[in-house]
Amino acid sequence: MATIHDVAKKAGVAPITVSRVINNSGYVSEKLRAKVNNAINELGYVPNVLARSLKSKRTNTIALVFTDITNPFFNILARGVEDTASEAGYNVIFCNTDESQDQEDNYIQLLLQKQVDGILLVPADVNSESINIIRKQNTPIVVIDRNVAHDNVDIVRGDSEGGAYNLTKHLIDLGHKRITLIGGPEKVSTSVDRVKGYQQAMLDHGLDAFIDYYYGQYSVQSGTDLTNQVFSQEIKPTAIFGGNNLIAVGAMTALQELNIKVPDDVAVVSFDDIPNNLVPNPFLTAIVQPPYEIGQKATELLLSRIQDEGESEPAYQEIVFPVKLIVRASSGGIIAENYTDIS
Repeated sequence: MATIHDVAKKAGVAPITVSRVINNSGYVSEKLRAKVNNAINELGYVPNVLARSLKSKRTNTIALVFTDITNPFFNILARGVEDTASEAGYNVIFCNTDESQDQEDNYIQLLLQKQVDGILLVPADVNSESINIIRKQNTPIVVIDRNVAHDNVDIVRGDSEGGAYNLTKHLIDLGHKRITLIGGPEKVSTSVDRVKGYQQAMLDHGLDAFIDYYYGQYSVQSGTDLTNQVFSQEIKPTAIFGGNNLIAVGAMTALQELNIKVPDDVAVVSFDDIPNNLVPNPFLTAIVQPPYEIGQKATELLLSRIQDEGESEPAYQEIVFPVKLIVRASSGGIIAENYTDIS
């Protein structure tokens, strides 16, 4: 394996000149730079990243620890993270926890051992202990997508509560009263915030007697199971609010199996969209967050914390992105005054 001394000998320069070219530091004439790069290419020299990181105390690596690699929302968010990090010269390690706190804890321990420069965390629990562990190691962290019960941490997320309010209001404006929300895990802030927004909209419109919601999982299977449970009851809703896109897909799957038509018999809406490139004919009425921009902003904030190197006590930020209601066919039109519950 070629060494920096081999490159220097072949290029006819001192090793310090090779180092300057590799690290893009200090002045090197274009002529010498070309000689060094040619020698590197001819010898197939690969710089020792580990040695460089030990010297600089940086690995130029950050991690994104998130909860569901199958969710299109997180796919797009991850792309925002990767593009922004790559442009700044950083690599990204992706870790999928499947909403498991134990899995999250295991990944955090591993990442800290690998001495990543910073961590973007989508926490599996609002009381995530991982944050305290990361802070004790003085590793920069930004919480992404969700809220946590910690004051000393940066957060970048979408407006779950406000979005849920507007989505519920849309259904109420169409004439719906019996609106059932099928949500995600009760320990996750986005689930709780979406229930809060839903409840407030129902209360503000005098529909407190009709409030009906369920906590489950952010998965297609949970959406299917809970929809079957809801429609096995005597009094049935006229609208289903899926707590995320996967839940909404599961709800529509269950309704199709029950021969209940959307939106003719039941309206279905979703928090979070399904990207147009995944469905030929966009159908779901949804609250849409900007996942790419959330990932981008969170990465920019994390990199700024890394660059600070603890020189000053940071003023922690909570950045909340506005969300947008997109109305499509699944919520249907205005329902008649004499609309009856499905039986």
